Amino acid sequence: MSSIQLIFATNNANKVIEIQSVIPEGIQVISLAEAGINIDIPEPHNSLEANATEKSTVIHQLTNKNCFSEDTGLEVTALHGEPGVKSARYAGDHKNFNANIDKLLLNLQGEKNRTAQFRTVISLIWDDKEYQFEGICKGQITHETRGTNGFGYDAVFIPDGSDKTFGEMSLDEKNEYSHRKKAVAKLISCLQALTAN
Repeated sequence: MSSIQLIFATNNANKVIEIQSVIPEGIQVISLAEAGINIDIPEPHNSLEANATEKSTVIHQLTNKNCFSEDTGLEVTALHGEPGVKSARYAGDHKNFNANIDKLLLNLQGEKNRTAQFRTVISLIWDDKEYQFEGICKGQITHETRGTNGFGYDAVFIPDGSDKTFGEMSLDEKNEYSHRKKAVAKLISCLQALTAN
C-alpha cells in the first residue's frame, strides 16, 4: 500500500491520539488542527451514522481531499440506549464529561442492569465515495468512577472480559477491547483494498 494521507474530521485530540496509535505505517492521519482547519462541525442528527456522514462531508467539501470522521456513543440498556448520539452533550451543550458521568450514574441509581456498549461509526470519503464502518464494545457501567486515563465515559465503563475500567487501562490495554479500534481495523482493510491496484 502506497503512502496515504487522510484528514481526520475531529477537534477531539484524544480521538486523534487513539486512532494514530492503531494506524499502520503508510497511512498518515492529519488532524483538523494540523490541516489548518478551525471549525466546529455540527452534529445535528439523531444517529451516529448521520453525524459521521455530516462531519466527513463538511471537511471533504471544504478541502476536496480524502478524509474520514467518526461518531461514538455510549448506549446503556436500562436507559433505552441513552446517552447514545447525545453522549458528548448528555448534561448540556458545554460538553462537560464530569457532568455527563454524574448524570449517567444518577440515572442508573438503584438499577441492577448495568449493561452498556460503546458504538463507533466511521465515515470515510475516498475518491468522492462514502464508506461506513462500525465497531462495538460491550460492557458494564460501574457505580463510581475508577481511573483517570482515557476520556469521556472511560472511568465508568468496564469492557466484557476485563475487571478494569477503560479509565484504569493504558492505551495499549484499551485497544485490546476498543470499539474505536474495531472500526479503524475495518477502515484499514477497506483502504488496503481500495489502494491495492
